[in-house]
Amino acid sequence: MKKVAAVCALGVLLASGWALADDQYPIIDGDPERGEELMQACIACHGAQGNSESSDWPNIAGQHASYTFKQLMDYKRGEQRDNAQMAGIVADLDEQDMKDLAVFYEQQPHKVMGAGDDREELVERGKKIYMGGIPSKEVAACIACHGPQGKGNPMADYPLVGGQWAAYLRDQMHQFRDGERANDANSMMRSLAEKMSDEEIEAVSEYMAGLN
Repeated sequence: MKKVAAVCALGVLLASGWALADDQYPIIDGDPERGEELMQACIACHGAQGNSESSDWPNIAGQHASYTFKQLMDYKRGEQRDNAQMAGIVADLDEQDMKDLAVFYEQQPHKVMGAGDDREELVERGKKIYMGGIPSKEVAACIACHGPQGKGNPMADYPLVGGQWAAYLRDQMHQFRDGERANDANSMMRSLAEKMSDEEIEAVSEYMAGLN
């Protein structure tokens, strides 16, 4: 309980001054113009600028280049994040290709999907979890890593989650909980998600979908 309280307190402190200086961001040496040339294979799922038309695929516009690059590398290795569709996409990409794509998408405007209609009660439940965690289950507050607006922390490879499709966020948390996805550092997401119910995961996913 003390550990959870400490993490929640950290989240409150970060909320008062989350922004990192520009020179603190990890540098991904990519060429966005070349990335734009390479992204043709990505359009069908992720849209022309990285904002997907379907919750089956995530919005990657505005995502930290360091995080996108890591995910592409993980898909290519196929050990901790296994996806047949993405494996086929990255098969012919080298490391520089992935950096170029990651930098291109980071520079695209991020679209906020928003919570579902008539889900106010669920969103409010999600807000409580996001801001304060679930102390009774030793689930830390999401704000501690992802920030008050869901913008994440590129230095620690914590992704932008604010404004993402709620259904996609829910699916990823289920994958972490079930061990289908295992590319989180120190099993952080897996250890949290395995303690959460379906309703709790759905609630916090709906809340994050509306963050901007």
